Amino acid sequence: MLAETRELESRTVDRARQSAGSNDSSRLFELVREILKSRSKGGVAYDVGCGTGSLQKFLKDFTDSYVGVDVVQHTEFKERGMTFLPLDLEQAETNLPVAAADVVCCLETIEHVENPRSLMRGLVRLSKPHGLLLVSTPNQLSLLSKLGLVLKNEFVHFQERPGLYPAHISALLEIDLIRLAHENGLGEVEIRYSGEGRIPGTKLTWPSWLTSTRGWRGRAFSDNVLLIARKAKS
Repeated sequence: MLAETRELESRTVDRARQSAGSNDSSRLFELVREILKSRSKGGVAYDVGCGTGSLQKFLKDFTDSYVGVDVVQHTEFKERGMTFLPLDLEQAETNLPVAAADVVCCLETIEHVENPRSLMRGLVRLSKPHGLLLVSTPNQLSLLSKLGLVLKNEFVHFQERPGLYPAHISALLEIDLIRLAHENGLGEVEIRYSGEGRIPGTKLTWPSWLTSTRGWRGRAFSDNVLLIARKAKS
C-alpha cells in the first residue's frame, strides 16, 4: 500500500514538472479578474495548482491574501516570495484545509489529476460557506479540439506532446464541470470561456470580433472553459 502511494505521488510530481507550472492563457486570468471584480468581497484566495504563481497579480486587487497550492514549488514561485502550501492534488479531498478560502481558483489543473471528482470535493472542502469557486480546463468543444478528434482520434490538448499527455490525463466537457458542481451542492453555476483560441493548423488566434466569453461563440472559439459556482451559505 505504501509503495502504491509513493508511486502515485511520483506520477503526480512528474506531471507537474512536465507542465513546468505554466499557463499561457493570460486572457483566462483576465477573465478571472473581471469575475472577481463584480463577485468578490475580498478575503483569502487559494490558487490550487498554482504552478509559478502568475495568477496572483490578477487576484490582488480583489482579495486580501493569496495562498498557492501545488505538489511542486517551482523556482518562479519561490522568487515571488508568496505563501505556499505543498500538497499532492490527488489527495486534495482529504488534505486541503477546511473552510479556509473565500475564493478558490483551480485553473487548468483538474485535467492533470486521475480523479477529478475527488479534487472537486477537495475544492469544496476548502471553500468557506458562500465562497466563490472558479475551475477551468481545456475546452474540448472548441472547433480546434473537435477537428483534432475527427482527424487524429484524440482531443488536441491531450495529444502525446511535451506539456500535454501524460501531463493532461482527464478530458472533461463543460457538462462534466456542471455535473461536478451539482454533485457537490454548489449554486449560482455558470459556464464562461476564455474568449481566446488557436486557429486550427496555425499558431494564430481567432480575431477578437469573432470570439466571446459566453454562448456558442465562446464555446467554438475558446481554448479554455471556466466553471463559476458558489458554495451554500450553510
